[in-house]
Amino acid sequence: MYTQLEQRGMSEPPVNVSTLRTMKTDGEPIACLTAYDASFAALVDAAGTDLVLVGDSLGMVIQGHDTTVPVTVDDIVYHSRMVARGLRRAFLVADMPFMSYTKPGQALDNAVRLMQEGGAMMVKLEGGDDQVQIVEHLARHDIPVCAHLGLKPQSVHKIGGFKVQGREPDQARDMLGSAQRLQDAGADIVLLECVPNEVGKIITESLDVPVIGIGAGPDVDGQILVLYDILGITQGRTPRFVKNFQTGCDSPLVALQSYVQAVKDKSYPEPEHCFS
Repeated sequence: MYTQLEQRGMSEPPVNVSTLRTMKTDGEPIACLTAYDASFAALVDAAGTDLVLVGDSLGMVIQGHDTTVPVTVDDIVYHSRMVARGLRRAFLVADMPFMSYTKPGQALDNAVRLMQEGGAMMVKLEGGDDQVQIVEHLARHDIPVCAHLGLKPQSVHKIGGFKVQGREPDQARDMLGSAQRLQDAGADIVLLECVPNEVGKIITESLDVPVIGIGAGPDVDGQILVLYDILGITQGRTPRFVKNFQTGCDSPLVALQSYVQAVKDKSYPEPEHCFS
C-alpha cells in the first residue's frame, strides 16, 4: 500500500486521521507544532512531530502583524504548499483565515484550495455553535476539519485581547456543549486554546475525537506550540504556556526532539505553563 515510503526512506506510514484517533484511544500523546516553510517543516518532521499546522499565526511571527486578522487564503496556500514539500510523516493541517468561512459555499471553496493547492490534509476553523453548519457542510464533502475553541485569535478585537477563556462555569459549560456539537457535526479534531486545566480535561474526556491543547493543561490528547516560540526566536513577551526548548540544546533539531519527547512523556506542560 505504501510503496512510495521506501523511496522516501520512511520506516512507518504517514500519520492520518485514523492514526490520530488510535493515539487518543491508546493514550499516546500527540505532538504538534506549527511550520511555515519547507526547511523548518523538514526539521519538525525529522524530530518526530505527529501533526504540523500552517497557522494564521504566520501573520504575527512571519509577517510582523499584531494579530492574525490580516492573513489571507493566498498566504496560507503559499506557506502550506512549502510546508507540504518538507513533510514526510507528519499530518498537515492548514488554518482557514479570518472571514474565509462565513458561508458554507465560501468555506468549501477555500477549503478545497487549501487542500488542492496547499497540500493540506485537514483545515482548521475557529468558532463554536456558529460554525456547526459550516463543519457539517465540509464534512459532507469529505473535508477533514479541526474545530478551534477557547481563545480564538481571529476574534481578538471582539473579546478585547488575548485572554483565558472558560473560567466562568457558564462559559465552560457552553464550550463543552459546543465541542460536542462540533464533533457531532463531523469535526475530526478539537483544538483548545488558553483554557483552564479542568476545562481541558473535561472536554477531552467527553469527546471521542482527539483534543489538542495550547495552554489547555496536561490532560488533553496532544499539545501544540508555535515553532518560533519554542526555538526562542520570538522577541518580547510570550504567552504563559510557551517554553523555550532551545535553551541548552546545540541545534534546532535537538530542541524540536526535546519538545516532542516532553509531550510524549508528559513532562510538558508543567504547572507554570497552565491556567487554573
